[in-house]
Amino acid sequence: MEKIKIRKLARSDGKAIKDILILIEQHPPEIDYEKIVEDEADKSENGSFVAIADDKIVGFMMSYTLSGVFGIKKSAWLAMLGIHPRYMGQGIGKLLAEEIYKFYSDKGIKKIYTTVKWDSTDLLSFFKTLGFDRSSFINLSKNLD
Repeated sequence: MEKIKIRKLARSDGKAIKDILILIEQHPPEIDYEKIVEDEADKSENGSFVAIADDKIVGFMMSYTLSGVFGIKKSAWLAMLGIHPRYMGQGIGKLLAEEIYKFYSDKGIKKIYTTVKWDSTDLLSFFKTLGFDRSSFINLSKNLD
């Protein structure tokens, strides 16, 4: 495998990202990821990146910024992450996270959040290795019938 390259998300990356998510989730997506990527790629204030190896996208991490939400200052939120199963365990997620850290640090943002389901032990472990810890937020939800 050649060296991993990290670059900013592009509008044309949607199909590759969708294909990675299908491999991870093992079923067709119910969400139009290609549209999400197109919209996200146009937002210069958000840090979203892809990892390239062997001339193809093998991973991605998408994030966005929020300001004035329930009393927190401008912050970044990691929203989506995916690594092609053949490339997992090779440090690609860490490289993507480091690029996002640099992106937001350069913009003066001091805090990054993410949300993980409590039973997603692999993902929880991954974020712990990146230095994430519990925040002062409690996630709440409501079903709309």
